[in-house]
Amino acid sequence: MIDSVHQIIAGVVLLTVIGVAYGGRFVFTTVAGRFPANDLQKSFFRAGHAHAGVLVILGLVTMLLVETSDVPEPFATLSLAVFVAAILMPTGFFVSVIGKDPARPNRAVALLWVGAGVLVLGLLSAGIGLIVAGSTP
Repeated sequence: MIDSVHQIIAGVVLLTVIGVAYGGRFVFTTVAGRFPANDLQKSFFRAGHAHAGVLVILGLVTMLLVETSDVPEPFATLSLAVFVAAILMPTGFFVSVIGKDPARPNRAVALLWVGAGVLVLGLLSAGIGLIVAGSTP
């Protein structure tokens, strides 16, 4: 069973899925041509939406595995970085192509790469923590 703090985190994260679903509507209207966007924007909007959904689910699964396996600190806390990546990476995709007919992503694309690094940190922490927890008598 997970503690109340992690139950609240899970509840908040599940509520964010409403925003991801609404973002899916936006992506659909863009790809369908009802919202003006060039090919770069369409592909980045699709990628941002996909990453948001996948990373939210990955964050929840990671948190449940870590919390129910008694993963020691600092691994348990650092594994929550997966949720931070679920914010940074989609933001990088969406914000980096804002504007009228951009030819390439702007500097906000750095959020994508920062998010990727944060994702690796979270997954490494969870993976190592699970191995440590599983090998400790």
